[in-house]
Amino acid sequence: MDLMARVTAVVGGVMVMLQRVGAPRTQAVGTKPVIPSARKQGIMTLKMPTAKGWASGQLPKTAPGLKVNAFASGLDHPRWIEVLPNGDVLVAEAKEQPNPPKTLMDRATQATMRRARAIGVSANRISLWRDADGDGVAERREVFLEGQNQPFGMALVNGTFYVGNTDGIVAFPYEEGETRLNGPGRKLVEFKPGGHWTRSLIVSPDQSKLYAGVGSLSNIGDQGMQAEEGRAAIWELDLASGAARIFASGLRNPVGMAWEPVTGALWTVVNERDGLGDETPPDYLTSVEEDGFYGWPYCYWGGTVDDRVAQDPQMVSRAITPDYALGGHTASLGLCWMPAGTLPGFSEGMVIGQHGSWNRSVLSGYRLIFVPFENGRPAGPPQDILWGFLSEDEKFSYGRPVGVAIGPDKASLLMADDVGNVIWRITGV
Repeated sequence: MDLMARVTAVVGGVMVMLQRVGAPRTQAVGTKPVIPSARKQGIMTLKMPTAKGWASGQLPKTAPGLKVNAFASGLDHPRWIEVLPNGDVLVAEAKEQPNPPKTLMDRATQATMRRARAIGVSANRISLWRDADGDGVAERREVFLEGQNQPFGMALVNGTFYVGNTDGIVAFPYEEGETRLNGPGRKLVEFKPGGHWTRSLIVSPDQSKLYAGVGSLSNIGDQGMQAEEGRAAIWELDLASGAARIFASGLRNPVGMAWEPVTGALWTVVNERDGLGDETPPDYLTSVEEDGFYGWPYCYWGGTVDDRVAQDPQMVSRAITPDYALGGHTASLGLCWMPAGTLPGFSEGMVIGQHGSWNRSVLSGYRLIFVPFENGRPAGPPQDILWGFLSEDEKFSYGRPVGVAIGPDKASLLMADDVGNVIWRITGV
């Protein structure tokens, strides 16, 4: 650990102790969360466990009736998963690449993030994993695509493979069974890179459109709203015409997306702003309305104004209240729809990979959860699927959940763990 990391750990420890005084003990979760009043932090709470990884034989903990095994291991910061129709599993391996620090806070943040293995040299590739014998462990590994710019989201439509790089969407021709793609690809849409750098992708049910999540550059428009133009939004790309537009906005960092089959609505998980307290505001799961505005940066959870931001009352009046709170700073990233019967003991609903954030005095997230749905809506408290990624004293992380997907057999879940460098497979016992 370098000197800055040591200093940050000491100062951060003091700030965490101060922030714990009066910190809420109940998570802001559900359709009607109790959200504490904003408690400005001044110097933001900066708490991140040191990345340790998994010891030999050590596994995450599972809900009763489930078991977990490593489907693939030895990856380099796996973030996102795409399962192809032939059963091949693609994994985007990428990492945040920091800009030169401008302030002491930048240096402190980067030192902490390096200790957590959250930033550094990015592999910038997509790997392919094949489990030909169906035993739940991939025995073949190939480099499917390399030389990308922080690849994240992936999608396959009618023989074209799409990649969500941090600076835009790129398309490549693909034939079933191929294990490697070559060439530069065709750039279809350009996005401003960096900041919240992930670019998740999802195809519309009729395969005519592609949707991309593009996060904000900063916490609350710290560099002005011009720098945020085109960001904090979900984009829609018409695959026939190539026309792209903002589908919904005011979403600080929309990452995972999923289609809910009863109503046909698009849903997303969003990481909310920092600096207002452990549970304020909560990250959330929400349906996404066309041309809808969800508040960022002016307000949160509907019309709760953030007075740190130069206000726009008209935008505040438009803000849509999200559907379901997921707790403050859980860093909910992964999202997929899970049909009933996929895992024993679980109905239909949304599976969410909670990566865990640094802006809390008591850590939260670091687990894979399930939100049950009925008639197209959330219908009950979240249920744990997988946990045990964090040491009890919160000093070390063995892993951190990110992307999730239904396995090729339709009777398992796959989850990317970017600290453990593993793709976990969850099934019934």
